[in-house]
Amino acid sequence: MFEHRHQQIVPVSVFIKRLAVFFGIAILLILFALFIGIAGYHWIAGFGWVDSLLNASMILGGMGPVNPLTSMAAKIFASFYALFCGLIFIAVMGIILSPIMHRMLHKFHMDDKDLQR
Repeated sequence: MFEHRHQQIVPVSVFIKRLAVFFGIAILLILFALFIGIAGYHWIAGFGWVDSLLNASMILGGMGPVNPLTSMAAKIFASFYALFCGLIFIAVMGIILSPIMHRMLHKFHMDDKDLQR
């Protein structure tokens, strides 16, 4: 997906397209995680769809739950979902930042003769 260190750095237009693709992948991962949270809060905690969306969004966004959880299964789900969301955050940041970091490191490792081409 990325150019090798001996290849020329890609033009800005290709870089912008690459950023858009990686941003799209990150959005899909966020939507997948949100779907898991909505389904879990709806079927395990017994919340309505809107309350499930609210709680899943708040956990995924790092804010914490809104509605109190009454059952043991709901509390266990919420704890695992919170840990899962922390990993999703790390993965999404890695996905979004990888093309930026690659371009930056590629520029640092280019020789003067590569810049003159």
